[in-house]
Amino acid sequence: MQLGVNVPNFGPGTDPGVLREWARTAEGLGFDLLMVSDHVAVTPDVAERYPEPFYEPFTTLSWLAGIAPGLRLGTTVLVLPYRNPLLVARMASTLDRLSGGRFVLGVGVGWARQEFDALGVPFGARGRLTDEYLGTLRDAWAGEPDRRTVPVWVGGHSEAALRRTVRFGDAWHPLRLPLARMRSVLGEHPMPGFAPRIALRLTTTPVDGPERPAGVGTLDQVLDDLHQLRELGAGTVVFDPYHGSPEDTRRPREAWQALTTLTTHWRTA
Repeated sequence: MQLGVNVPNFGPGTDPGVLREWARTAEGLGFDLLMVSDHVAVTPDVAERYPEPFYEPFTTLSWLAGIAPGLRLGTTVLVLPYRNPLLVARMASTLDRLSGGRFVLGVGVGWARQEFDALGVPFGARGRLTDEYLGTLRDAWAGEPDRRTVPVWVGGHSEAALRRTVRFGDAWHPLRLPLARMRSVLGEHPMPGFAPRIALRLTTTPVDGPERPAGVGTLDQVLDDLHQLRELGAGTVVFDPYHGSPEDTRRPREAWQALTTLTTHWRTA
């Protein structure tokens, strides 16, 4: 099972130097995959959670590909309805080629209504558009001379998202769910693959309750989460050390320390 990290590509503490250190830290700790988020228009609803500066994912990952040649690269998740699907197909396949086949395209339908409005995309049609665009991506890649296909991880856990994963995806990519919820879904819906993104918040005392998100709790709890995810068939687990406060981006060393603690003990578990 491979491990990845979701790197904040936004916020007041983020700049090219910090992004470079994130990539070097992840690679140095032995992580396999580095992923970043996606927003195009940082409208007020987006800015509340993910304020400027917000580094565009394809450009950022293209730059980081040369900084950390040992890492796979991906989006968690690209809001697919925001861009023409033929443009996405071209950018994704180009990044995959330039990085030596290291790109993973995580996609989702999006949630920020104001951003949809700013981009002139109908919010109520986002699910239909995502399905349509995924079909376009597959057709576009099938028409390329070498028929190179970028791995597609589909986010979300609604019934529509699960159907979308089975129809178009290479893996189900749920975001920050409790372990019991993921186990239930996998028991009811055979998936082409499983690559969850979970939280990373280490605590000094146990966190109890069925709604505890995977990755939140003591080191022993998080290590047990990893063991259980591996038993559920996870090919990759992506850790998200961002807890929702933009000020956290000014203190990346706290996240780096948590990642260091986790990987050190995981290797010996």
